Amino acid sequence: MFGIGATELVIILVLALIIFGPGKLPEVGKAIGKGIREFKKATSSLDEDDQKPASASSAERQGVPKDGAASS
Repeated sequence: MFGIGATELVIILVLALIIFGPGKLPEVGKAIGKGIREFKKATSSLDEDDQKPASASSAERQGVPKDGAASS
């Protein structure tokens, strides 16, 4: 997991507990989880937009005929 061993993970968790305290730690975890979820949602929607073919109206705005033939 990201090259982090068990010892490093325990140290990070202990430091987070010391910095934020036991009462605030669940709120911090929830905020981090929400941020990660929104980031994944945004990146997946960008991937979906890249995979969709261009609509006919956008092609027409660029001067490309619908049948794709070049005008002479």
